[in-house]
Amino acid sequence: MLLMKLETKEKFCFLQLAHYLARVDSEYGDKEQEIIEEYCAEMGIENEDMFDVAEFSLQDTLRHFKTKKSKKIVMLELMILIHADDSFDFKEKELIQTINESFGFSKKDISYFSQWGKAVASFYEQGKLIIEEE
Repeated sequence: MLLMKLETKEKFCFLQLAHYLARVDSEYGDKEQEIIEEYCAEMGIENEDMFDVAEFSLQDTLRHFKTKKSKKIVMLELMILIHADDSFDFKEKELIQTINESFGFSKKDISYFSQWGKAVASFYEQGKLIIEEE
C-alpha cells in the first residue's frame, strides 16, 4: 500500500534493506520470506533470491531515501517485517535504531512505527486465516 509511493530506485533499495533486516538475526524464516514476496508484488519488482550480506552496505542504501515521506514509508514497512514472526530480536532493534538515527526520527517515532507495524502484521495474519477458511 505504501511502498508504491517510493521512487523506482528507492524500491530496489528498500528490497535490499528488507533482505538485510530479515537476515540480521540469522533467522530468515517463512513468514519473513512471505512478507518480502508481498513487498515485491506491491512494488511490481522481482525478488532478488541471491542476497549477499557481505556485499550489502547499509549506509550506501540509506542515502537513497532523501525525502521524509520515503523515510517514513521505509520505517513503517520494515516494522511489518520485524513483527511478522512475533519476535523483535536485539539485532533487529539495533538495526532499526541505526536506520532511525540516519533518518533523523525520534525514539517516540520508533515506538509509533513499531506499534503500526505490529498491528499491520497481526491484521495480515488474521486476513490470511479468514480467506483460508472454508
